[in-house]
Amino acid sequence: MVALYIVAGINHFVHPVTYIKIMPSRLPYSNLIVAVSGACEIFFAILLLPIISRPFAAWAIILLLVAIFPANLQMTINYYQKSNPGLWLAILRLPLQVALIYWAHIYTKA
Repeated sequence: MVALYIVAGINHFVHPVTYIKIMPSRLPYSNLIVAVSGACEIFFAILLLPIISRPFAAWAIILLLVAIFPANLQMTINYYQKSNPGLWLAILRLPLQVALIYWAHIYTKA
């Protein structure tokens, strides 16, 4: 889980346009939101390592996953409207969020 979120967080800085494209257009400061969410993924992943901070980090990851769900939903809508061949991946990503939340929840126990 640590590796997953560190890699995902770094990807926010390496490919920010990918994330900006899927953000709901009504949200201002897309660049900042992408950077902050990437930094949070990295920071929370690191906090998963020490046992003492693991429950906090897991809850923070759950909240982050809930917060970014609208972007995943927006990506699905965008792909549907543009008949994007990646639509099936966007659709699969929605229930994947639930699985990731469940996985993080396992680490909420002290």
